[in-house]
Amino acid sequence: MINRAVLVGRLTRDPELRYTSSGVAVASFTVAVNRQFTNQQGDREADFIGCVIWRKAAENFVNFTHKGSLVGVDGRIQTRSYDNQQGVRVYVTEIVVDNFSLLESKSQSEQYRQQHPNDQGSNTSQNVNPANNNFAGSTNNSTPNPNPNNKQGSNADPARNADPFADSGQQIDISDDDLPF
Repeated sequence: MINRAVLVGRLTRDPELRYTSSGVAVASFTVAVNRQFTNQQGDREADFIGCVIWRKAAENFVNFTHKGSLVGVDGRIQTRSYDNQQGVRVYVTEIVVDNFSLLESKSQSEQYRQQHPNDQGSNTSQNVNPANNNFAGSTNNSTPNPNPNNKQGSNADPARNADPFADSGQQIDISDDDLPF
């Protein structure tokens, strides 16, 4: 049997860290994932997917992410149920995260927060295009340049095809703020 889920999206709120009665850390959060198509008004809709992560990974996730962080999560889909205070059975489907990746630097994440202070993750302008594995918002766009001598490639938008390592041959200084850990 196969049960794998891979998501890339933005957190809709700060992750919530709790501890079980036996002291095991558990964090819950919601990832907004843009759909690959637009609705009749031309807007991209998003799905809001609940996730849970356990133990040390949960503590690390909470320490390095916040509302608006662009993350990738890998895990399995799990369903559970419980009876609420009114005695009604509630069914929950969520992703139990095994691994996660921070998909932008700390400075990029802070810049996104400043530009989108009221954003709840819906209709985010940066998303994943699985057709070419582009993680929008990353500095290295994997779109191949058909003409390596032409810095802009076949697309007139230089920011889209910019390769930060092309033709420099110089040392790159990375600030601690650029590291996700």
